[in-house]
Amino acid sequence: MKFTTPARIVSALVIAGASHVAAASDATPGKVSGATALALAGVIAPMSPELSGAEKKAVAMLFAANSDVPYKKVIVVSADRIVCRTGNVDITLRNCEVSFGKKVKTVNGSTANEIFATEALAGIPPDGAAGSNFESLTRLSCTIDPNAIRRKDGSGAECTFQPGN
Repeated sequence: MKFTTPARIVSALVIAGASHVAAASDATPGKVSGATALALAGVIAPMSPELSGAEKKAVAMLFAANSDVPYKKVIVVSADRIVCRTGNVDITLRNCEVSFGKKVKTVNGSTANEIFATEALAGIPPDGAAGSNFESLTRLSCTIDPNAIRRKDGSGAECTFQPGN
């Protein structure tokens, strides 16, 4: 099976169980590391107004399995709030709102599905409402160290967050 899109990469990570996930509940902060943390940073970084073009490119390269990135500094990918929604009645519904301070980016379709799936992989508990499924987190902070990732020893990516609104 060939995995070429980020959504398929996330699906492969779920199937393979290729990362360390600390259990997250509404009351306790969550923490993930390894492949899951890189995936979480990888789906949020392209939207971040706080990252430089070089930082976004480095995260994209790492997420695409290319650890030979020219960028050497630690990259911090953060978001204040992420709320994703899918429909179980309107099965076409997929959207996420990602907040960076006062800037809010809304994504739909496959991009929202990637974020929703990656949140699930990170242990964000789903919540249901009439016809919808929600996942949300606040205070996301992912630290990506290209130099550590280059060593291919499972280190170099860690994220912390608060599950729920």
